[in-house]
Amino acid sequence: MTVTNVQEGALHGLKIIDLSRVLAGPLCSMIMADHGAEVIKVEPPQGDDTRRWGPPFAPEPEGRGDASYYIGVNRNKRALALDISTPEGRAVLFEMLEDADVLIENFKSGTMEAWGMAFEADLSPRFPRLVYCRVTGFGATGPLGGLPGYDAVLQAMTGLMSINGDPSTGAMRIGTPIVDLSTGLYAVIGVLMALQERQRSGKGQLVDMTLYDCGMSLLHPHAANFFLNGKRPPLLGNKHPNVVPCDKFSTGDGEVFLVVGNESQFRKLVEILGIPELAGDPRFSSNKSRLENRDLLTQLLSQCFSTRDSLEVSVALLQGGVPIGPVMGIDDALAAEHSRSRSMVIKRGNFKALGTPIKLSRTPGGLRHTPPRFAQDSEQILAEHGFDSAAIQKLRDLGVLPAEMR
Repeated sequence: MTVTNVQEGALHGLKIIDLSRVLAGPLCSMIMADHGAEVIKVEPPQGDDTRRWGPPFAPEPEGRGDASYYIGVNRNKRALALDISTPEGRAVLFEMLEDADVLIENFKSGTMEAWGMAFEADLSPRFPRLVYCRVTGFGATGPLGGLPGYDAVLQAMTGLMSINGDPSTGAMRIGTPIVDLSTGLYAVIGVLMALQERQRSGKGQLVDMTLYDCGMSLLHPHAANFFLNGKRPPLLGNKHPNVVPCDKFSTGDGEVFLVVGNESQFRKLVEILGIPELAGDPRFSSNKSRLENRDLLTQLLSQCFSTRDSLEVSVALLQGGVPIGPVMGIDDALAAEHSRSRSMVIKRGNFKALGTPIKLSRTPGGLRHTPPRFAQDSEQILAEHGFDSAAIQKLRDLGVLPAEMR
């Protein structure tokens, strides 16, 4: 569908200075930008790393487009290129922070402190209402404090990889950067909490987000199980450690994924599949007994599904209140009518992207600006903060305000 400009959203009036690159920080600021916040993306002279994380690249008349990875998490922002490692660059940043509500950064721990921009010592006294969101791999404290972290590495270190895969594959990385994505989501929650508290106290605070903490937070129900039984979770593949049946089944034309969460759903499942006698079988009459007889039940259900049409059996069971769906490729999922009806695929000109999943009735949010090119809005942003043409040219002469990526 085509999305029209969204003039205001739930966060209209909020000003965010985003120094972050790659994924967790940019996702955090994009979510807020989708809902009306003004986000100024401040990039170093070399640009956001993900502008080069391709192919695929967006076609451009000059022959050098940005990578899809960057495009996917940077809409609704304006872009300024600024070398804040220099005193002159930091002076510009301080001017921009005078009326800013939020600062987001994901530099290696200690970088901002080395530049004289530590939150407690430098920024908070000067900008007492500023909410400072710091995203790092491991945080500044603890045995791993200050060390760099990337999504896949944190998947390994927090145990997420150890519960993904099956005995034949061994531990496997989850197919999406789930730690980065969850950190971005948690960061939004943290920033909004701090802004809500600021209404009472009048003071900003530090929102300390780490990939490590957020990766650990995703271990439910495996951590909860371990706390009770002390057993290391095995690799179950598509199976669930607590719920049966919860698995993928082959059909006559593809695959479906089935989850049965209660006894009513199980009775409806076996009734629609034509094996109602299983509902009264003591081996399958409760989730506990089904867990104990998982392999036998899986075999019986596999036989039932093997000749069915994926979509037909899914619709029949869904209409009966049983959670199931065909296993779809990304191309099919994006093209699905329901995806379009929920505005989860948005388009403007040649720009296509995933829509916002946050649906608000009065202030729905959406696409206002396509992702900015490097340094696209530098002069406009500086002019809005009191820099005249002579001052802007001086910054260019000093190399503080690059016009192209280095």
